[in-house]
Amino acid sequence: MNATLIAVALSLVSAAAYASAAVAQARLAGRTAPGTGTLRLLGHGAWWSAVGLNAGGALLHVAALKYGPLTLVQPLGALTLVAAVPLGARAAGRRVSTTEWRGTLLTLLGLGALLTTAGGSAPHQTLSLAEALAVGAGTMAVVAGLSRPGARPGLRHAAASGITSGVASALTQTLTVAVTDHTTGPLFSWRLVVVALLVSAFAMGGLLLSQTAYRGGLGAPLAVVTLANPVAAAAIGLALLGERLQGGTISLIAALLGAAAAVRGVFLLSRAQAGSVPAAAPVPAPDIPVPSRVVIRSPRALRPEHGHLRRIRAGRS
Repeated sequence: MNATLIAVALSLVSAAAYASAAVAQARLAGRTAPGTGTLRLLGHGAWWSAVGLNAGGALLHVAALKYGPLTLVQPLGALTLVAAVPLGARAAGRRVSTTEWRGTLLTLLGLGALLTTAGGSAPHQTLSLAEALAVGAGTMAVVAGLSRPGARPGLRHAAASGITSGVASALTQTLTVAVTDHTTGPLFSWRLVVVALLVSAFAMGGLLLSQTAYRGGLGAPLAVVTLANPVAAAAIGLALLGERLQGGTISLIAALLGAAAAVRGVFLLSRAQAGSVPAAAPVPAPDIPVPSRVVIRSPRALRPEHGHLRRIRAGRS
């Protein structure tokens, strides 16, 4: 089978797993208080379900990166939002809306145009130790800036999550190619150890940042994550890994039009998905019995002995 077809097939299953994890995270975020810490999340079974789905999606994504370049595999991550449409509708107990169908169609058409221009050959180049450290330091600086207090924290955390996940994918491709292709250097080296640590840190950071972002709803944060992820990964692939878009000017125009259609579709889906996950039901107040009749007595009525004491004092005088 063609390496490109294998990469696309693995990316489709990976997107379905990531979509299921996103819906599970959004439902969990709706049931927890805003100040809930990470340690509290460890006690929820839904959290571990989301972790398992994300892990499965990540493994499939790693396998796809072995057979396809970043410019091919990462844009397919937008299918996560497409897969979240029926899953979110089912969780909310409703039908897929017309806006969601329009967003799905535009996203699929845009991705189809992008796939015609993406390089289809299996990756061979890897990041050097200096490049990996530079990418890691730059990513940490960007995430620190996005995580500062300010307006729209959900969207900023979603952007940080998408960037860290995209960088983790780029570093994962370096790790995968280096382990399976022995012509890139020794199997065990400081470079691979550093890259593996960066992949672990950014993958877990992206998961926690997305959990924070979904507290404000699933739609817009998931759209930002979906768009920021391929942009970050493709930038590394084009700048440092020698990946190129196929075709000339016509292909570039088709890629730009496809990207515009995909972005439009993603934002249509995000607006429709904003209400797809039901919010947590409010906790009812405890029933406190209220007396049907309250009698308030005057101070004199509360002291029946007052008149008796006055007569005793008058007799003594």
